[in-house]
Order: sequence, then C-alpha cells, then structure tokens
Amino acid sequence: MLSKTRLFISDFLGCDIGNFWLLFQIFKANMNSKKTGILAILGASIMWSLEPIFAKLAYADSDFLHTSAIRAIVVVLTALLYVLITGAGKLKISKNQFSTILYIAIAGTLIGDLLYFFALTEISVLNAVMIGHMQPVFIVLIGFFFLKEDKLTKFDYTGIFAMIVAGVLVTTKTVENLSMIKLGTVGDIYVLMATVAWATTAIVTRKYLRGLNAGVVTFYRYLIASVVFVVYLLVKSSLVVSNIYQILVGIIVGVGTILYYESMKRIKAAQVSAMELSTPFFAALLGFLILGEGVTVMQISGMVLLFVGVCLLSRKEEAYF
Repeated sequence: MLSKTRLFISDFLGCDIGNFWLLFQIFKANMNSKKTGILAILGASIMWSLEPIFAKLAYADSDFLHTSAIRAIVVVLTALLYVLITGAGKLKISKNQFSTILYIAIAGTLIGDLLYFFALTEISVLNAVMIGHMQPVFIVLIGFFFLKEDKLTKFDYTGIFAMIVAGVLVTTKTVENLSMIKLGTVGDIYVLMATVAWATTAIVTRKYLRGLNAGVVTFYRYLIASVVFVVYLLVKSSLVVSNIYQILVGIIVGVGTILYYESMKRIKAAQVSAMELSTPFFAALLGFLILGEGVTVMQISGMVLLFVGVCLLSRKEEAYF
C-alpha cells in the first residue's frame, strides 16, 4: 500500500519524492517528542489565522455555504492522503468512535463551522479569531456544570473574567463604542455560538479519541459533513469550484485540523491552549497586510487579556484531560 501511495504521489507531482519520503520518515520517527507537539500546534495556529482570510477572499464570487461545502470535500481528500502517507492505512473505527465522530461532525462542522463562516461575512478576521479562542472558558464551564468536575478556583474565576473582558474589548473596538454599550454585532454572537460548539467537541475528542490517528478523525469528521454538503450542492446544481481560494481554505483546514489533533496527543491540553494564542497575532498581522483590516488599541489590550485568561484557566484545564 505504501509503495503504491509513493508511486501515485510521484506521478501526480511529476517528480521523484524519494528525498521527501526520507525526510517524512525521519519526522514520523520523532513524532512523539514534546518539541514536535509544540511545532504542530504552532503550525495549526498559522493555519487557523489563514483560514478566515482565504474564506473572505473566496466570498468574492461565492457564498459561505458553497465555500464551506467545497472546503469540507477538500479536507476529506487531504486527510485521506495523510492517512495513506503516515502508513496508518486503516480507516476502520469502532461503533463508539463513530458515534463520537458523528457528534463532532454535527456540532463542530455542520453547526460550529457554518456559524463561523457566516459570521465572516459580517465581522473582521481579528474579531472572529479572538472570540473563537475563548474556548477554554466554555471548556471549564462545561466541565464544572455538566461533567461535575472539581470546584472552580480563584484562578478559574479570574481567568474567565479576563477572557470575558478581552471579548468585550475586541468586539467594541473603541472607547466610544464601549461607552455607548455597543458590544459588537450579530456576527460576533454567531462566532460565540460556534465557540461553544467547538468547546464541546474538544472535550469529547480529548476524552474518547486520543488514541485514534489524527488523519482518521479528520477524515470521518469532514466526510460526514461532506455528505450533507454534497446533497445541498446537487440540489442547488452548484457542485463546482468557484475559485482557487475554496480549495486553498480546504487544504489549510485539513492540515490545521490534523496538526491540532497530533499536538493533543503529545502535549498537555493547557499547553495546547497557551500555544494557540499565537493565532490572533498572526490573524491581526495577515488581516492588515492582505485585507487591510485595522487593529485598535482596545483590541490589542484584548489580546493581552486573552493571553492572561488562558494561562490562568490552563491550571484548571489540565485536570480534565
């Protein structure tokens, strides 16, 4: 299977991938190191910052539903390629694992991702990324209220408060808006709803799917969503790619999701949350350079508070996983 995969990739790329294959095997041999886990989450953070930018570029001659559908299909192909290359080879999963992935596909992709992509038509990249990175708040709260975890500590309360204030600063943008109690837009609320959905999927993934190949989890998560999307595209007679950005955002999400799942196997959940904080900074920089989106002083202050909040909540999050 592996030799056939190598031959297929070589023919597809039109070049000898022997050197690439050797480097990949060396990388694979060191995949269990903490350093690799840190590099993986940094790579995922860069992908998360690129995703909303390419999604906005794709909206130039498409809509969020069509872009989401093409993205999901490309993610499936990306994940399948990863499974073949890593030598996992097997896509077989148990009934319990399928039930978990089914929930992740519905809550994380069909609900969370769609809300996020719709919100991108209304708000800036920085707002979307910053609110999306308030997940630790909901992970802690869900663990406390629904999973009956330990009592919240002073660090938890302080961290939650800091991240709530960070969200207010990012969405209001200016002192004038804050004084007039303009706490954001409907788009911000949609991202907040998506964040809650993603938080629930993060919990079940870490609890029930940590031993499963990252490519397999990604493959089934987006395959289930793709079935729904393909039906939608066939009904709308629009099963075509509108622009290259739709393909690029699919590759970006596929790579980012795989790196995220790989990092969770190698470093603590607290470290994952802390390292992911690089995403808003990448998003702010790229949003300014590519889309010309500005950043206010209050939003920069929100980034700092977000960092403080996650660091405080990380003390609690380690207990969950």
